[in-house]
Amino acid sequence: MYAVVGCSECSALWVVEGRPETSQCPRCGSRRQHAKRRTFVETDDEDHAREVRASMLANRQDHGEAFAELDSFADMDRQVETSGVDDDTYLEASGVDSDAVAAAADRAGQGAGGGRSRKETVLAALRDLEAPTEADVVAYAEERDVPADYTRRALAKLVRAGRASESGGSYRLL
Repeated sequence: MYAVVGCSECSALWVVEGRPETSQCPRCGSRRQHAKRRTFVETDDEDHAREVRASMLANRQDHGEAFAELDSFADMDRQVETSGVDDDTYLEASGVDSDAVAAAADRAGQGAGGGRSRKETVLAALRDLEAPTEADVVAYAEERDVPADYTRRALAKLVRAGRASESGGSYRLL
């Protein structure tokens, strides 16, 4: 689910995915409970939420009629994908071997953690362990070369963002 929400401090509008416990304004940084934010529209379609937000911004600046003449976000995304030069053609024209670039990208994506990013490793710990404590998650992550201080910060951020909860010292994904 996607929602177009507004900030009561600076009147910014943005799209929020899901129902986080709190949300932070991208413009002024004010943090409020998500339930207390003004919600203009809720939809299952991200493109629809983006279009509503864009329409509201255009109307604020008296450009609503010009906005109405534009194609939808989905149509414009398709046009972008078909226009211009693809990456392989650009690289080859620049004298760079696109196969070598793809191989390097694959190697970089694997890293020392078996293909998982640090955040993915912390999330995997919360999924795989039963009622894990902070120490359990830190130990799981350290076995996979994720530093303990990063793991603690990631747990705190996940709780603040409403993606995980902590109760009685145990964590779980929401």
